[in-house]
Amino acid sequence: MAFRLKADNALHLFLVFIPITLVLEYVVHASPTTLFLTSAVAIVPLAGLMGKSTEMLAEHVGAGLGGLLNATFGNAAELIIAIFALKAGLHDLVKASLTGSIIGNILLVFGLGALLGGLKFRRQVFNRTAARLGATLLLLSAVGLIIPSLLHFTRGGAGAASGAAAAGDAATVSGSLSLEIAVVLIVCYGLSLVFAFTTHADLYRGASHHGDHGEGGHAAGAAWSKGKSFAVLLTAAAFVGWMSEILVGGAEDAAHSLGMNEVFVGVIVVALVGNAAEHSTAVLVALRNKMDLSLQVAVGSSLQIALFIAPLLVFLSYAIGPVPMDLVFTPLEVAAVAISVIVVGQISGDGETHWMEGVLLLGVYVLLGLAFFNLPG
Repeated sequence: MAFRLKADNALHLFLVFIPITLVLEYVVHASPTTLFLTSAVAIVPLAGLMGKSTEMLAEHVGAGLGGLLNATFGNAAELIIAIFALKAGLHDLVKASLTGSIIGNILLVFGLGALLGGLKFRRQVFNRTAARLGATLLLLSAVGLIIPSLLHFTRGGAGAASGAAAAGDAATVSGSLSLEIAVVLIVCYGLSLVFAFTTHADLYRGASHHGDHGEGGHAAGAAWSKGKSFAVLLTAAAFVGWMSEILVGGAEDAAHSLGMNEVFVGVIVVALVGNAAEHSTAVLVALRNKMDLSLQVAVGSSLQIALFIAPLLVFLSYAIGPVPMDLVFTPLEVAAVAISVIVVGQISGDGETHWMEGVLLLGVYVLLGLAFFNLPG
């Protein structure tokens, strides 16, 4: 717990980047690249505060509703960033950040937990049934995200010879299919919550299935009051929104000036910013030999992104976006999600991990990161 408290305090030091960003934006009028970097750093501790306040709030409302609160707000920072990008019409950045969150959680987060936990404990175990369900849901989400892309490229390729009308028809069909798939995914997500919190809650006892930021509610720490928890959640969310607007505004310029393509910025940089709190939690609980919780942090967050956040953004795009967003991803994004799901399914199937499996997961993440970095801009 002392280690956890030190990590929290270190994270809070980065809150100084909030006033720094505001001064650079409204007084100095700094370059978009500078603003992108400082706002990205500022969002990291804010995301951590949102997770902790949700956790504390959950302690006041009981296990069932508390789990639902964690499930709903676990990826709130990523959702807020995506909403501002959606309003700006940066659909490629939004979809890249979704891809990055999915592969980052199941490869980077789970990989770090397995590696560092495995260096401390020779063998770490977790519930195989819960792990297999998570892997199956990940496979479903991957299928849901891949099908519109396959249809789009198939129809687009077939229509290339027949002109722009066929390509436009492919885009229309992909958009309609994306909306229908979004409905299926979000229904499956709702039913997964019923499974995890009601009918089969015993499988997740000792680990919060979708509590992406918690480790048993900080049992050893002082609980916040309901009022303080709610106030911190609202304040942190407001600042995340403010910083996200600045972040999105400088994303394109930052990508060009730093020699990165927009897809890499979304998949790696933006995803890392929004998921920093989950990264620290998964590693810390793995170091305490709580691999069940570490796995649920990683897989649960990826599931929430794929089955809840992605469909929700499709729905929101019809209301706030310049044009509706579809679920058509680039071929590399499709391959990255598919590869990640297959790899984590293989590693989690036996109900135990060791440090070498962590190395393998991290190796796959690095290889995919290199591929995204080398995409043409």
